[in-house]
Amino acid sequence: MKASAAKEPPKRKSVHSLQKQAQPVSEKPPVHCQPVSPCDDLHVRIAQRAYELHAERGYREGRALDDWLEAEREILGLECNA
Repeated sequence: MKASAAKEPPKRKSVHSLQKQAQPVSEKPPVHCQPVSPCDDLHVRIAQRAYELHAERGYREGRALDDWLEAEREILGLECNA
């Protein structure tokens, strides 16, 4: 029988070598610190109006798209007429 050769455990990477391999993550400022674009403001206004329409219908399910499209027509119609 052959003598079994002692196996060496696999070498572990040191913490230092792992830190070198890690890619830096670009830090974004928190959302509340970012400037609001006109598109974001418009989106919020449409969402608020769509919710108002949903409330006017008694919070019935299944009309979310209709409420959103109606709110878009109203808000964008006001923007175009201004």
